[in-house]
Amino acid sequence: MELNDYRLLGNSGLRVSPMCLGTMTFGEDWGWGASEDESRKVFDTYASRGGNFIDTADLYTNGTSEKFVGRFLENRRDQFVLATKYSFNQRQGDPNAGGNHRKHLKEALDGSLKRLNTDYIDLYWVHVYDGVTPIEELMRALDDAVRAGKILYLGVSDFPAWKISQANTLALFKGWTPFVGLQIEYSLLERTVERDLIPMAQDLGLGVTPWSPLAGGVLTGKYNKPASDEKRYKEDDPHLKKYLSEKNLRVAEEVVKISKEVGRSPAQVALAWLVARRGVTSTILGARTGKHLDDNLGALSLTLSDEQIRKLDDLSAVDMGFYNEFVAQPHVKNFLSGGTKVTR
Repeated sequence: MELNDYRLLGNSGLRVSPMCLGTMTFGEDWGWGASEDESRKVFDTYASRGGNFIDTADLYTNGTSEKFVGRFLENRRDQFVLATKYSFNQRQGDPNAGGNHRKHLKEALDGSLKRLNTDYIDLYWVHVYDGVTPIEELMRALDDAVRAGKILYLGVSDFPAWKISQANTLALFKGWTPFVGLQIEYSLLERTVERDLIPMAQDLGLGVTPWSPLAGGVLTGKYNKPASDEKRYKEDDPHLKKYLSEKNLRVAEEVVKISKEVGRSPAQVALAWLVARRGVTSTILGARTGKHLDDNLGALSLTLSDEQIRKLDDLSAVDMGFYNEFVAQPHVKNFLSGGTKVTR
């Protein structure tokens, strides 16, 4: 597989690369990340390999990420699928400066268009469900922006499955634009999305674009080193800290073991597992240097054996919960099918 082996994003005709360039590392405003020169090298490395899918957000590095991307796209804007997001509040004390509602959508979209120096967004993600905006308001406001030509396709990020199902059902009933993409955290260390979100995406025709595929770097094995060699986590980073359970470190150990077997980096092994998962359309990569990006892209040419996949699956397995475990019971299956075999 190569970056120019394009896939359709969900139930749409939009062609995207199997790996998407995430740009949260573009800019140093947050005290980490890459300078503009280094960010351009990362961008150009991705583009030179045939990559066409760029993901950013109005929040990333206080808007610097969007500004960099806008400059990098100059004179070649139409060659790329440009995605950005909105929802987060960037003006403390103002309740309308964040959320999913129509007022914030307009402000955020206009701001992104200006920073990106473009008059349309290919894929506009609703970044996170705010829990309060009526879904009718959100879907109608998004549809209005599509009809105005400012947005071509809609995506949804970090929402519960039931709310996405409600949103798309309403949109289709009303003749509004539905979501065609789903962005979620998904990796060997975050598989709870397989309970509801992945099956929902497959059923509704949403292309899945996982973020944090290396679980904050834990899947590279660097946190398996003795504490004297490398501090296991930053005290102020709860997102990273949550990954560092004994179970997760055992998964990382197996990733490293397999990487030695196949002569590839641990990152490539973890990414190869994810790229091949059912329902995954384009995995989002975040790289601070061109070297890191090159290594990650190497996962596209790696195919793990059935035995290697089985080991990783078994070690990283999660409790699938009700109703998944209930209907998986043999006697329940028998009650439903009368002993016959039924497939879809």
